[in-house]
Amino acid sequence: MFYHIKELQYNAKPERPDPIFANQLQEVLGGQFGEISVALQYFFQGWNVRGNGKYKDLLMDTGAEELAHIEMLATMIARLLDGAPVGDLEKAAKDPVIGAILGGMNPQHAIVSGLGAMPADSMGNRWTASYIIASGNLLADFRANLNAESQGRLQAVRLYEATTDRGVKDMLSWLIARDRMHQNQWIAAIKELEAQENIVVPSTFPKELEIQEASYTLFNFSRGNESATGRWASGPSMDKLGTFNYVENPVPFAKVPKLNPAPPYIHNTLPSVLKGNKRMLPPHVN
Repeated sequence: MFYHIKELQYNAKPERPDPIFANQLQEVLGGQFGEISVALQYFFQGWNVRGNGKYKDLLMDTGAEELAHIEMLATMIARLLDGAPVGDLEKAAKDPVIGAILGGMNPQHAIVSGLGAMPADSMGNRWTASYIIASGNLLADFRANLNAESQGRLQAVRLYEATTDRGVKDMLSWLIARDRMHQNQWIAAIKELEAQENIVVPSTFPKELEIQEASYTLFNFSRGNESATGRWASGPSMDKLGTFNYVENPVPFAKVPKLNPAPPYIHNTLPSVLKGNKRMLPPHVN
């Protein structure tokens, strides 16, 4: 069950309208790593937990907070669009400042959403559910959450640097701080699960069923061998179940593949032609 209270979690009031920046804020609302994505990602991960407990509560708590962030951003975008010169375009075009605003404004903010926020990114691409990850494996999911919060915070910081509006900076400062907390909480949850399950996902697959030569080997597929100096190239593996190995000049493990010819009714290129032989056509074919 959910309920809504009218107060915002934090301030979302700019000093002045700015339709251009309103469009930029659409990225952290409806982009791949925006608030819509993380809210629904956390909810579906939580709903898919088969049982109750602290991990489900953590997901539901954070998902509900992200809904609050969606509302904050939608409010801020609407306020940044206040007074946008979309009425008398002929008159507006005579003012170079207004003309510049019109040139950088997302026209869909006027035509589609009526000076409101949209479930879309800063390029106008509609939000898609393909952005969210909910696998049923909490360690895999929490790592995806850490990435989402890292990318979201990075984008919010870049937006903070791109504006001089103190009201916008104030709201972004809140979102940036919450992203710090969320990164910390996912790291804490990841470490807790790793201590119980080990670090490789899934930990339940029998190791003896893997090709052992490949489990801890770094193959050098680059010119030079700088990658050999990393922690990943020698010493105990991070899961403590093997030893890292480095192969500087890897050789193939398999032979050149040979595929059977397709049946005639598929009308592929004939094997004789593929081998470089001239195709002999029947006399009646020109």
